[in-house]
Amino acid sequence: MGDFPVAALVGALGLISAVVAFMVGRQAGRNVEIRDQQRAKTTADETASRILEDARREAETARKSAIVSGKEEVLQLRETLEQELRARRVDVERDEKRVLDRESQVDRARDSLEGRESELKQRLGEITKRDARTTDREQELERLVEDERRRLEQIAGLSAEQAKTELMRRMEDAALADAANRVREIRESAKRNAEREAKKIVALAVQRVAAETTAETTVSAVSLPNDEMKGRIIGREGRNIRAFELATGVDVIIDDTPDTVVVSCFDPVRRETARLALEKLVSDGRIHPGRIEEVVAKARKEVETTIIETGEQAAYEVGVAGLHPELIKLIGRMRWRTSYGQNILAHSKEVAWLAGMMAAELGLDVALAKRGAILHDVGKVLTHEHEGTHVQLGVEVATKYGENPLVVNCIAAHHDDVPHESEVSVLVQAADAISGSRPGARREAFETYVKRLEGLERIASSYRGVERVFAIQAGREIRVVVTPEQVDDARMTTLSEEIARRIESELQYPGQIKVVVIRESRAVDFAR
Repeated sequence: MGDFPVAALVGALGLISAVVAFMVGRQAGRNVEIRDQQRAKTTADETASRILEDARREAETARKSAIVSGKEEVLQLRETLEQELRARRVDVERDEKRVLDRESQVDRARDSLEGRESELKQRLGEITKRDARTTDREQELERLVEDERRRLEQIAGLSAEQAKTELMRRMEDAALADAANRVREIRESAKRNAEREAKKIVALAVQRVAAETTAETTVSAVSLPNDEMKGRIIGREGRNIRAFELATGVDVIIDDTPDTVVVSCFDPVRRETARLALEKLVSDGRIHPGRIEEVVAKARKEVETTIIETGEQAAYEVGVAGLHPELIKLIGRMRWRTSYGQNILAHSKEVAWLAGMMAAELGLDVALAKRGAILHDVGKVLTHEHEGTHVQLGVEVATKYGENPLVVNCIAAHHDDVPHESEVSVLVQAADAISGSRPGARREAFETYVKRLEGLERIASSYRGVERVFAIQAGREIRVVVTPEQVDDARMTTLSEEIARRIESELQYPGQIKVVVIRESRAVDFAR
């Protein structure tokens, strides 16, 4: 029990010693840490001071450099501004000088205007005085003219309006007479020089062409070996002839004419197809509806082939190359088309030859003249299937297949429907008239011929002063006898031209018609 307190005391002392040692060590560590912090702070302060000093020195250096640069820029700007100010000062001085000059000019002009104004006022006063005197004189002249007019009306027995009308009528008559005389002189002068050469060229061209005239009708005759063949063509209860007419579109006429059957149709190509098919059926001997359709189809192909060959041959004969295949077909179809009894293909070839020869004589484009001539009536083969005149149809088809505009104009102008655009077009029209009007080229029906003669006499008789009218030479010439008292020599020229223009616009005729105006001079007296 006695040892226990000592041990406790020793333990307590050891513990106290340990605590004291811990506290002393901790205080020593804190002191060391404080010293380290103070040293780091001192070092940081020194570094910061050094950095601040360096920055202050650099800032001072930069400030000095900036001050120097700013001074230099200010000096440069000041120098530039001074130069601009000097230039502006020079401009202002020049403008001031110009303004001063203008002011002086304005002052001089003002002085001049003031002088002119005073002068004009003076002249205005003089003009006013003259105007008053002129007005008085005009009134006096009007009074004198009125007195003179009344005196003249009393002497002449005519009023002023009547005298004016009479004077105007006489002036118009004199002007018309002078114009007619001038027209006649110009026409006669042109005829003396141009008609001789034109006749020479036309005569040479006509002499070099020897074309035949072929007249065709709307029927074709087919010869039969015997009359028994007619019954086979008709067939049982007429079935063969009905099948044939249905397949070909023609009329078959079987009458009492021995060994002959007539094929009738207004379409010449269908008529030719039917004629060829009927000849094949007759030569073969087998005639029935099935065979008829087969033979008609073959005949149609043969006719189409013949059309192409005919068109190519016609183009080759006249020397025209490069035509569209459809135009070649249309030219070939001309072989079975007539106009006033004249074969259109023969007529077109003849026109092409004539136009080409005249173009060569005049130094024009021969190929273009032939091309326009061979195509000028191409529309006539289309009039059966299309509406319109042959000129309109020809122009449409030629334009469609890319023909030259001058060739199209040859087609459009050969009946004067549109103006001529080239000399070649005029030559085609002249060649067409020559080919259609030469003796034996064309023929026409009696009714058409009579109507044309009546139309010629009606047109010529409708003019004032016409006494009698005679249509002679089968209607190719009309002679008009006029009354001498109503139609003078100058009026004769204009009257013949007016009649000719009306005939062109109102009548249709082949070739040309000559208009002759006759005026007789008569002297009448009486023996008493």
